[in-house]
Amino acid sequence: MSSHARQPQSDVWSDWLLHIRHADDPGHEQVLHAELKQSANRVLDGARLAPGMTLADIGAGDGLIGLSAIDRIGSSLRVVFTDISAPLLRHTEALAVQRNIRDQCVFFQGSAELLDGIEDGSVDAVTTRAVLAYVPDKMAAMREFHRILRPGGRVSIAEPILRDDAIEASSLRQIVESLPDRAGDNFFHLLHRWKAAQFPDTEEKISASPIANYGERDLVRFALDAGFTGVHMEFHIDVRPAAITSWGVLLCSSPHPWAPRLGDILSEQFTADERLFFEQIFRPQVEGRRLVTAERTAYLTAGKPVC
Repeated sequence: MSSHARQPQSDVWSDWLLHIRHADDPGHEQVLHAELKQSANRVLDGARLAPGMTLADIGAGDGLIGLSAIDRIGSSLRVVFTDISAPLLRHTEALAVQRNIRDQCVFFQGSAELLDGIEDGSVDAVTTRAVLAYVPDKMAAMREFHRILRPGGRVSIAEPILRDDAIEASSLRQIVESLPDRAGDNFFHLLHRWKAAQFPDTEEKISASPIANYGERDLVRFALDAGFTGVHMEFHIDVRPAAITSWGVLLCSSPHPWAPRLGDILSEQFTADERLFFEQIFRPQVEGRRLVTAERTAYLTAGKPVC
């Protein structure tokens, strides 16, 4: 029985994952899905699933990893989907029903820090993708992963490392503070205003932010401190042309669930003249496909000792 009845139709997590992430643009959604599928496959490779196993997909979101695991392994795989978002659990359950695999699935609503709906040593593998980034107590989550795994079980995670985005916002703040006050007509003022609305831009804010106060080495430490062995971490930095090439998509999307959309930032924090100035400079860069992005992802695998 699902634990997400009588819940709101949407929340910040479902709004972002199902709509804002791709700005409700089918073309951009297709591009993102192809990239996310590659990441999910890497996570599943690290989980080393086999027929008859039970997988706990923590922070399952739209179900990409868990449903892909069933596609990969078949009817003998059981998947426990957990998420803090009831609307996302309903969405994933509906997909499972459509695929006639509902009987292989169990759904629990809750945080990764407290998986009290899952018994000790009851799963063979734990997976996450872009989950720990939003968890304040990452060490508690890692201990929960260890608790629910059977001896010999594996954890396989992929987490975005957003610290550099926060450092960039902080650097822009320093540049702006060194410039004369020109009522915001300097592009750096506007660029900082945008980035600071989406990422912490001071040491204090970075330290307090779950998305920015950790790095790939911290994930290794969390895994070791939780009792995992055979820890392996690969840190990938992919610098490539930006996936967003439409001004409309850029305005209506945001880089993570806690970040406002650029269009909202421009509307609420910029004057009409500032919006025009910003668009005149930045829009040709977007539509001319001259922007590049750097995506930083930590892939970590580890095992729970047999004894």
